Amino acid sequence: MKLIRWGKSGNERTGVIIDDVRYDTSEFGEDYNEQFFGTDGLKRLSSFLKKNQANLRTVPLNERLAAPFARPSKILCIGLNYAKHALESNMPIPSEPIIFMKSTTSLCGPNDSITIPKNSIKTDWEVELAFVISKRASYVSESEGMDYVAGYCLHNDVSEREFQLERGGTWDKGKGCDTFAPMGPFLATPDEIADPHKLRLWLKLNGALVQDSNTDDLIFNIPFLVSYLSQFMTLLPGDVISTGTPAGVGLGFTPPLFLKPGDIVELGIQGLGESKQLVKAYEA
Repeated sequence: MKLIRWGKSGNERTGVIIDDVRYDTSEFGEDYNEQFFGTDGLKRLSSFLKKNQANLRTVPLNERLAAPFARPSKILCIGLNYAKHALESNMPIPSEPIIFMKSTTSLCGPNDSITIPKNSIKTDWEVELAFVISKRASYVSESEGMDYVAGYCLHNDVSEREFQLERGGTWDKGKGCDTFAPMGPFLATPDEIADPHKLRLWLKLNGALVQDSNTDDLIFNIPFLVSYLSQFMTLLPGDVISTGTPAGVGLGFTPPLFLKPGDIVELGIQGLGESKQLVKAYEA
């Protein structure tokens, strides 16, 4: 299945994509949230669709798409998880995953605008593969890691490099600003993706290709990440884990290149669709 959420911000409805057609699943009666994922929601939704698909109304193409899941308890991200990106950042290849969090308030729709934060001069882009946790996970073995994946989606891990790297403390300062986590257009269940470790991912800035790589270059793969993270915290259904970005971010340019108002960012992952964001200046 491909899950979507749609409608005006704060009043989103649920839906699915079947054969490239968007259907409204509001009558299912649940949002795609922690309770949904933790109570076999995907299985129950599948049964609902088998019985009701013929009667579902379609979602107009001009409707806004939201993030394909409601606010998760955590958005966990992995830093420097592609070897070439570590090199362009002038940082050593990690011996263990680097973990940081994005605030849940940074989550937004795949085509919503990116707002450059107040006093920002180094806002950057990062195309990433993200996945959602299907059930409560604590001290999971790597061999069982894939059993905890509910689905995959496209993520732009927008980052403010001065806040992240030059203001002391952890990376989180430059990662959790409003609009810094556009996700979607949809969440694809595992049966939709033959191998999440062999997917092309790319990003364009104003039409120019700046990131072009493949998830086969990940240093730490998905089952390892589920196992590793679950050693330090309990992962809850609906939690999001973003696996890192490949080379080609603005910080790695010579001289560095950062986002400015009016820029257009387009990105995509094989099998997981595309998204597009207009960059806007902060307004009080």
